[in-house]
Amino acid sequence: MAKRLTPDQFEQVVSGLQLNAKTVEIAREVLVEGKPQIELVAATRLTKGAISQAVNRVWLAHATKIKGGERVSVVLPAHQAYIVKQWAALFAVKPDKKK
Repeated sequence: MAKRLTPDQFEQVVSGLQLNAKTVEIAREVLVEGKPQIELVAATRLTKGAISQAVNRVWLAHATKIKGGERVSVVLPAHQAYIVKQWAALFAVKPDKKK
């Protein structure tokens, strides 16, 4: 099954991310409009990996939000960063409640 988002879902996800306009447009074309990634490789002259990375970044943020999480980016002292990394690891292995 292809990864797809509604326009509303997409806007909610990208509003919480720090992405450049090109990344947003690439992800929109694939996830909302359903264009094949290989089509964008030719149109944008970017590599398959770059296109995939743009799409996966938005998709991962959406999947995290669905699972009840929220991605944050902060700078912390080392001992606090360690604790937060432990929480992240626990969240990553937590069973998905939506299944």
